[in-house]
Amino acid sequence: MRLRSLFAALTIPAVALTAAACSSNSGTATGSGSAGGGGAGTTLTYWASNQGTSLDNDKEVLTPELAKFTQQTGVKVNLEVIGWNDLQTRIQTAITSGSGPDVLNIGNTWAASLQATNAFMPFDDTAFKAIGGKDKFVPTALKTGGKEGEDPTSVPLYGLAYGMYYNKAMFKDAGLTPPTTWEEMITDAQKLTDGAKGTYGMSIAAGSYTENVHFAFINAAQNGGDWFDSSGKPTFTSDANVQGVLRYLDLMQKNKVVNTSNAQYDNGTKAVNDFATKKVAMIINQNNAGNSITSNGMKDDDFGVVPFPSPAGGKAIATFPAGINLSVFKNTKNKDAALKFVSFMTSKDTQASLGKPFSTLPVLQGATPAFTTNADLAKTFQNIYETMSKPLPLVPAEDQFESTVGKAMNTMFAKIATGGTVSADDVKAALQTAQDQVSASS
Repeated sequence: MRLRSLFAALTIPAVALTAAACSSNSGTATGSGSAGGGGAGTTLTYWASNQGTSLDNDKEVLTPELAKFTQQTGVKVNLEVIGWNDLQTRIQTAITSGSGPDVLNIGNTWAASLQATNAFMPFDDTAFKAIGGKDKFVPTALKTGGKEGEDPTSVPLYGLAYGMYYNKAMFKDAGLTPPTTWEEMITDAQKLTDGAKGTYGMSIAAGSYTENVHFAFINAAQNGGDWFDSSGKPTFTSDANVQGVLRYLDLMQKNKVVNTSNAQYDNGTKAVNDFATKKVAMIINQNNAGNSITSNGMKDDDFGVVPFPSPAGGKAIATFPAGINLSVFKNTKNKDAALKFVSFMTSKDTQASLGKPFSTLPVLQGATPAFTTNADLAKTFQNIYETMSKPLPLVPAEDQFESTVGKAMNTMFAKIATGGTVSADDVKAALQTAQDQVSASS
């Protein structure tokens, strides 16, 4: 699942948002019972994001788990599954109206932006104790909960990480082994590219601004780059960022290991299809891509996964800790029940039950991934997630970073695909424009 950038509507004055968030709810979204209620007879409203193959599929998966929670606590849960195209708007409406659910899923890249609205309950020491403590979570996952240095307003629920999938047979036939550095990856991809046959070393979603900004971030992080300074001011035009973006663009431009048609790939599914049908030897995608690959005819042992390689001498960062977090609206009348629910959803048993159907990584320390029966695949992705990840910028302007930088990369890929050239100066100019847009709206 791709995590879209947060809504531009957060330009609504903070005072208005805060007032709305602190007002009392009168609809069913607030649940029943008195403030802090959490016993039998209490009803929570829970907004779940679409993790499965459809909204109905999510309901089928979640309903038995919610029944277990009710059986254990006596607390009923009104479930609504919301598609990703609608979730941001629904959250924004709930913030401004003051009438929202008790508990909801958020894309973890939204955490700092949502925290800035002051609409969500901070997880202080008491709240963490109620859900089992901070120590149960994978540290890198916990860092996605909100602005650094403040009590987070969300906690990890489902984990995702990027890895580099490779076709074992294509590599074997070419006498290659999986690459461990960027340079090896390019060399391998060039050997596996044959324009006459229509096969390429790699496929990427070069028309997706969310995918593009993810790799702008990862490539720059491998160079030691940051997109914001410690005060939250954008620093888009640093050499580390410029060179990271250019390196990714050069997959199509200089290295020519990516088909120019990829500039029209507006989601990762098309790249996955290329890989599954053996049009390309490598893709960079998240751990939940495995289901799509096998559903298109490949077997688990037809492909392997290694960390997305960094340049020789670069930092060993292969992903950001992608995924879904849980938040509680500050004005819930059922805080105790909401915390019980968060504790249940982040328990080992529930994580194990939901990890397989939703193809997610566990966010708990010491937990075993259930998204695949391939032990090597599970171990590789969990290691990437826990030890080779860096969170996306934990600043309120993160949503604008995703939109401005990602769309600038869309434009640069389109230029390359139509025969143009993009230089380091061009990248820097595009990032300066993006930075100016973010600064102007801050």
